[in-house]
Amino acid sequence: MTITQRELDPDQLMAFVHRAVGEVGATLNTALVVMGDKLGLYRALAAAGPLTSTELAERTGIAERYAREWLNAQAAGGFIEYEPDTATYSLPPEQAVALTDETSPAYLPGFFQIALGSVLDSPRIVEASRTGEGIGWHDHVSDVHEGCERFFRPGYNANLMTSWLPSLDGVVAKLERGASVADVGCGHGASTVLMAQAYPESTFVGSDYHEGSIAVARKRAADAGVADRATFEVAPAAQYSGTGYDLVTMFDCLHDMGDPVGAARHVRSSLAPDGTWMIVEPLAGDRVEDNLNPVGRAYYAFSTLLCTPSSLAQEVGLALGAQAGEARIRSVVTSAGFGSFRRVAETPFNAVFEAKI
Repeated sequence: MTITQRELDPDQLMAFVHRAVGEVGATLNTALVVMGDKLGLYRALAAAGPLTSTELAERTGIAERYAREWLNAQAAGGFIEYEPDTATYSLPPEQAVALTDETSPAYLPGFFQIALGSVLDSPRIVEASRTGEGIGWHDHVSDVHEGCERFFRPGYNANLMTSWLPSLDGVVAKLERGASVADVGCGHGASTVLMAQAYPESTFVGSDYHEGSIAVARKRAADAGVADRATFEVAPAAQYSGTGYDLVTMFDCLHDMGDPVGAARHVRSSLAPDGTWMIVEPLAGDRVEDNLNPVGRAYYAFSTLLCTPSSLAQEVGLALGAQAGEARIRSVVTSAGFGSFRRVAETPFNAVFEAKI
């Protein structure tokens, strides 16, 4: 059977071209948002109200010509508002929360920062794609590492103690009495420190194979005053130390592992008989068509540039990807010998699973 290509529609062609122009603007705006965050431009607008480009430049210590062009780009993208009569720019309250309030679950600068770092590293992904080789997490630029923590931390702040841990069977009571916890793939230790602050009777051991991240995590724990109860070690997921844990946690990292089944087996061997494994993963459906939406688009992009290369750089290289879905996560967990697996919570960005022996 011969399939005949339909006749080209000029209107649809131009509609796609205009859409592509918007995509290029959005790509460039990623760098501009990171610029505004690092230079304090959003914070200055949020604190002062309407400002001219000269006033913003004076308040932030940058050249007026850069301030003016940045402001105009932000206004054209709808990130800030422009008043022609006074030539002033302002940050609406909704954008102020999303761009300046680190305590809000809607805080976004980290999302843009990890995206920018991913784009900066993309030429290496092009070359790796030709050979099928991987690129390890440790090989990425600092914006990837810093942005990752800043992106996920607001969600942990909003949900970890209020929803995720309470959704696990009997875990909060153990933590309040005094439990031993392993936080595997802890990165900069945001999740570890949060739990240590919330449950002073419990002890926490964070682990990550990336030495630089562990150094940051130790400093974060010391700054938060929990270093006596939150310690950290450099170790891959299948080799972290300790046994008899009441709780093992993995936040947004299982899909990045080269051998997630091997890591799951190690979790099983390290748990107490009545222990719990909490797995937080990017929200995803089991079918491609379930994920063809804005969140899935972002996660598939991160998976192409970060998650899949990271897994391929490790032994086995299973490469689950950031949109693995519940069925594949269940298969990993049950293959390692866990008898119980269930979804216990979710947000627009994450799904939370409980596994028990």
